Amino acid sequence: MAAIPSLEEEDAKRWGREREHLVGERTRIGNRIKSTLARLGIRGFKPSLRTAAQRLERLRTPEGEPVPPNTLAALRREMARLRLLAEQIRAIETARLQRLQQQPNRSAHRMVRLLAQVRGLGIETADMLAREAFSRSLRDRRAVARGACPRAGRRPDSGGGLTGSPDESGASRREKGLARAGNARVRRGMIQLAWRS
Repeated sequence: MAAIPSLEEEDAKRWGREREHLVGERTRIGNRIKSTLARLGIRGFKPSLRTAAQRLERLRTPEGEPVPPNTLAALRREMARLRLLAEQIRAIETARLQRLQQQPNRSAHRMVRLLAQVRGLGIETADMLAREAFSRSLRDRRAVARGACPRAGRRPDSGGGLTGSPDESGASRREKGLARAGNARVRRGMIQLAWRS
């Protein structure tokens, strides 16, 4: 039976989920700016730099021509969106740190601070794990690996979450990789952590 989170628990997840969405949007806009410039033959422009907006005005194509005016206007608008996204991400991160400092002994905040002490684990990942993965009580060690997939683990070989997903037919058995059911944020975060170590 799945445990239904309270409104407070679900609302606490909103910060991390909104930040994840904003970071994805920032990446999409940055890629769009780079692809627009690549069509003009301009490479090596970094939209994330603080001086990117000023550098945009001085860009030249390989033929020495300035960026066409309509394209330049569109790129300016994209750079303005990037600045807005950076401010919003910074506001979310600042508010999270203030919450952790103001109420350090709340159960989730205590867990975030404890997880953040692990080497290679930042506040963002610690917050995601505390709110998304460890907000439920887990029975045993294997439940941690299955935590990304709540329906997995009914049979010892059922897979799911962060455990394998076997395919059995008669005497043959093969691994199909990680199951895609369950909490994608937890699965993505744990896979990123595994790549770091």
